[in-house]
Amino acid sequence: MRYWLMKSEPDDVSIDDLAKMPKQLVAWYGVRNYQARNFMRDQMSVGEGVLFYHSGCAIPGIAGIARVASVAYPDATQFNSRSKYFDPKATQETPRWFNVDVQLVKKINLIPLSELHTHPQLERMRILQRGNRLSITPVDPAEWQFIVTQLA
Repeated sequence: MRYWLMKSEPDDVSIDDLAKMPKQLVAWYGVRNYQARNFMRDQMSVGEGVLFYHSGCAIPGIAGIARVASVAYPDATQFNSRSKYFDPKATQETPRWFNVDVQLVKKINLIPLSELHTHPQLERMRILQRGNRLSITPVDPAEWQFIVTQLA
């Protein structure tokens, strides 16, 4: 089993938005980085754990626990010419971008990025590494265990 940290800007989809969605399920659309896409397309499996992370906001941090709820499938926004995620090079026959569905497990009190930095158990966590801007990153099982048992 793998674990993931997935960033979402709360102005787009927040943990509260996810909690209000039917079946508390959202398609993780709009990823336009090849490495993040490859994580979803090639490595994620249904049932794997997700740290739902708020980014691009006043206090970034982990806002909830979720799970991967589907296998990867083509991101529909790449085909919509009105979408900011439109990709003119993508076709139905050869899609370039994929997403998975993510389902809420539980909302937690926000664990700010500044707090994550204070725990030596998390010092190697990718979100804490200088220059890391990926919207999806793997989480080590020991890091996952520490966060969900000690911080969440």
